[in-house]
Amino acid sequence: MAKYLLLKHYRGGPTPLHDVPMDQWTPEEISAHVQYMRDFAARLEETGEFVEGQALSPEGTFVRYDGEGRPPVTDGPFAETKDLIAGWMVIDVDTYDRALELAGELSAAPGVGGKPLHEWLEVRPFLTEPPTISE
Repeated sequence: MAKYLLLKHYRGGPTPLHDVPMDQWTPEEISAHVQYMRDFAARLEETGEFVEGQALSPEGTFVRYDGEGRPPVTDGPFAETKDLIAGWMVIDVDTYDRALELAGELSAAPGVGGKPLHEWLEVRPFLTEPPTISE
């Protein structure tokens, strides 16, 4: 089994087919989308492929170390100029092809008017331990 991170982007990735920002959706459309995500995760829990997932708020701050004894430097919460990740899901599957299959299915979550979003999801494998060499 290999773990993959499925990243949902508010922006920063390719534009989805039905590109209507979520703040323009009706409450019913948002509820349907969230329920689809919950049902998807529940199904993967049953197969043992779901590890965890979380929605993220649009606010965030870039931070970096600025030297010994100095406070960290921040870039500020300027979401309008950054890639914005909406949420993530970790899956543990047998093959890369299965990870792609699940990402494709998750891409069909409903949006405005109940139509599948056809959103782009980023699929990233977790790094594994390098092989140890013994003499």
